[in-house]
Amino acid sequence: MQIAYTMAPGRGDSDLLLEGLARHLLTREIRVCGTVQINTDRPDAGPCDMDVRVLPAGPTLRISQNLGRAARGCRLDPAALEAAVALVETGLRAGADILVINKFGKHEAEGRGFRAAIGEAVANDIPVLVGLNRLNAAAFQEFVGGLATEIPATPQALLAWALDATVSAAVPIGWTRAPGLRTCA
Repeated sequence: MQIAYTMAPGRGDSDLLLEGLARHLLTREIRVCGTVQINTDRPDAGPCDMDVRVLPAGPTLRISQNLGRAARGCRLDPAALEAAVALVETGLRAGADILVINKFGKHEAEGRGFRAAIGEAVANDIPVLVGLNRLNAAAFQEFVGGLATEIPATPQALLAWALDATVSAAVPIGWTRAPGLRTCA
């Protein structure tokens, strides 16, 4: 099982890192499945808009609701999130080298969202990388049985892990990689 997570310190930093990683992997013809989040500032109406782009090629879905400048509750649109989940699950069944999920969030912590897609990927030996925040870290660790690897929130570390995981996943059973063989950035 190859499952990893990253936790960037700044708001939206994980989103930027995972989007850049996915874009880079796609240029290497690695079959990336999952979602990346794109946040768009709304200076006129309060918090940013949150969209997810379903990998590899879209669509982009708005997963936030505009509840107004003074709203304090969760802005997530659960129906839009579940639409993204369905598209990712379809993509997984079509074939993937890696699953990238922008966030293991509240829905996943409660047993919904991308949880089944992550389980499907793990069951099919597809490496998984998720963004994580401290709020949902305990639920994530319980979900993965403590078997996930934390990857530093740097482009270099994420790329190294993803390339190693996808190359390792592509080695046929009974074969081994040559010692020291690495894919370089």
